[in-house]
Amino acid sequence: MKDFKPKLFKDKQKAVVVFHGLCKGCGLCIEKCPFKAIKFSEKDLGAYSTPTVEIDIGKCTACGICEITCPDSALKVEKEK
Repeated sequence: MKDFKPKLFKDKQKAVVVFHGLCKGCGLCIEKCPFKAIKFSEKDLGAYSTPTVEIDIGKCTACGICEITCPDSALKVEKEK
């Protein structure tokens, strides 16, 4: 069974949580990100042993498009208060 432990990408203003156990590596979030802040990971594997994603938090604006686009709810975007 895959590890459902989330991986956190965070700075002072925002955080993106990637659930590798839910990500099937479809790439829809990469395609839809207007800031090119998402790429396939070279080391983390997802639900079908396909590459999962990682976030370049410096490029991310926490717009939430990736979270809305993901068909498997593998991403969670949070704006820090």
